[in-house]
Amino acid sequence: MVGSTLDPATLPGATTRWTGEGLSRTAIAAGQRIPAFPLVPARRIRGIDLWDMWPIEQADGTPAAPGGVPLWLALTAPCADDPEARHAVARIRLVSERKGAWHVHGPAMPDGLSAGSREWSGSALFDPTTSIVTLFYTAAGRRGETGTSFEQRLFQVRFRLVLDGDTPRAEAPYDHRESIVADDHWYMVVNQREGAAGTIKALGDPGLFRDPASGRQYLLFTGSKPGSASAWNGVIGVAEAVDDTLSAWRLRPPLVSADGRNNELERPHLRHVGGLYYLFWSTQAKVFAPDGPIGPTGLYGMVGPSPLGPFTPLNGTGLVAANPLQAPFQAYSWWVMQDLRVTSFADLPEVATMDSVAEVAARRRHFGGYPAPWFRLELDGAHSRIA
Repeated sequence: MVGSTLDPATLPGATTRWTGEGLSRTAIAAGQRIPAFPLVPARRIRGIDLWDMWPIEQADGTPAAPGGVPLWLALTAPCADDPEARHAVARIRLVSERKGAWHVHGPAMPDGLSAGSREWSGSALFDPTTSIVTLFYTAAGRRGETGTSFEQRLFQVRFRLVLDGDTPRAEAPYDHRESIVADDHWYMVVNQREGAAGTIKALGDPGLFRDPASGRQYLLFTGSKPGSASAWNGVIGVAEAVDDTLSAWRLRPPLVSADGRNNELERPHLRHVGGLYYLFWSTQAKVFAPDGPIGPTGLYGMVGPSPLGPFTPLNGTGLVAANPLQAPFQAYSWWVMQDLRVTSFADLPEVATMDSVAEVAARRRHFGGYPAPWFRLELDGAHSRIA
């Protein structure tokens, strides 16, 4: 059962502060611990590493399945000696799911169209009347740049989805534009030349949400607070569509600020369940500030009475689902479906410490790089548990 009332502390649209109070990497309720799963090399997709995934969704949040084939998009890269090298060459490809098996197809954008030197996570909207997909994505770096920068910008591209039997492909027209430009007031302009995992600043992971109550459309994204005195200054940003064409967006204040506590609130997305709005994101233990509560790598969330909040941390702390204690790097990049099934990718199953994968060969041997097993959430107001 899902509750439908909350006691808001502030007016809708005010930024909710997330401090992580009460979090611990070890003291986690049984209903918030993801079951352990083994590394299954046979599930790897030959020659390809696959990680962040998202379904192509219709306006109501249900997955698109033209011709009965559920269609997804995912970050992919050719397998390299070191799986960590995948981030520097990431491409978004079409993915299909048939009878529990995953199939990787062609790129969502042709060579030379992407605004970045590589493509990072986003979301996608499918119009069944026209077969047009609107893909929102993160352009990392700039096309044709010398070296690999960590600049991040938000773009959107429309393409026509075509099925050849069970095989999807993207076709022209490729209408391509920048969605949102950081204002350096609420959201930091991210133009770093250099950086390291967990420390770079963010303007990415655009997640589209249509409010079924008002019809308004929002684009959530991972951002960083400008002018912060802390190196841990992650926020969840939001912009509102000017009209139904989704061609122009109006920036609004951040939904959530973890300033002083966490550097990356990744892949934010909203779900409307039982009259409430559930905001989910992923984060890692290594991006919490060392002088405060440190939570496990996992799925986090809040709930509110409107898409703009105010929000209350689920389960008191915000933690929704954590990797197993014996495998803290088992999976990452969770995505909650409208029916509350949850997907992610297998990262380092069965690995207890990063010291054990310090060598490149060990990382390659233990890295999953394929879709992780599903699990399902149960929601009851400001409480959640793994079903």
